[in-house]
Amino acid sequence: MGTSASIPTNNRSLPSLVIQREGDMLMFDCGEGTQMQMIRAGIGLNRKMRVFITHMHGDHVLGLPGMIQTMSLLGRDKKLQIYGPDGIKAFVDAIINTVKFWLGFPIEVYEIGEGHPVCQEENYEVHSVWAEHSIPSLAYALIEKPRPGRFYPEKAMELGVPKGPLWSMLQKGMNIELPNGRIIKPEDVLGPPRPSRKIVYASDTRPSDRIVELARGADVLIHEATFSDEMVERAKEDGHSTPSEAAEVALKAGVKLLILTHISARYSDPKTLLEQAKKIFPNVHIPNDLDKIEIPLPEC
Repeated sequence: MGTSASIPTNNRSLPSLVIQREGDMLMFDCGEGTQMQMIRAGIGLNRKMRVFITHMHGDHVLGLPGMIQTMSLLGRDKKLQIYGPDGIKAFVDAIINTVKFWLGFPIEVYEIGEGHPVCQEENYEVHSVWAEHSIPSLAYALIEKPRPGRFYPEKAMELGVPKGPLWSMLQKGMNIELPNGRIIKPEDVLGPPRPSRKIVYASDTRPSDRIVELARGADVLIHEATFSDEMVERAKEDGHSTPSEAAEVALKAGVKLLILTHISARYSDPKTLLEQAKKIFPNVHIPNDLDKIEIPLPEC
């Protein structure tokens, strides 16, 4: 939704990222104007949704009031869950208690720290670790659970399992019982579990061993690169990273793709940042606002 740092530019809005996974929507950070970006992107505002805030700097949270009000005006009725460090509950409570608008849906707020996991669904988890910034800041990982192994119909037929609902139950990992009393287990007809996807989001941080471990083997690491390599001392002072430092994290973690974001407004053309990162880690991308990136399931 937004790829700028601290202040918006003509081309870049403030930090926000949306991951659309089947019926779920996961938002990471919510800078000012995020609801406008959602409308431009054609993202529905009444979907099952969780928001994960990295830290309590304004460019990462000030989009929440506008987004919540817009959702209400458009008739949202689904629960909204918001996660973040200490202070996020008081901030959301202040919005609800002081900004006078009708709220037509429940909001649940969770103050979290480093956790494995901080939330769980049937097919995925979200983990967090502390980043290294000027105030408490979190990095997050969306980790899908392993997929069931490949189903082998011929094995099911050999074992006397008729085609139909019993096949589906086995594919979902459930034991079944045949009319003759024989128990068939999923491992009798499935191959080994298959890996799924892992996406890591680390905004406003110095390079960190914690983030390296969080991102280990990830399909995608989205890492801030606020300042160019020439401004490394400024990056150290402010708790930010350079492209080369982000690339080192990606290299150590063995990720497949590095995405650089949180780009300072001083860089109207991020080509230099991209070139600096590519000297260390070749598969790097700097997105524009509203870019969409498809992350396929691993082939196996």
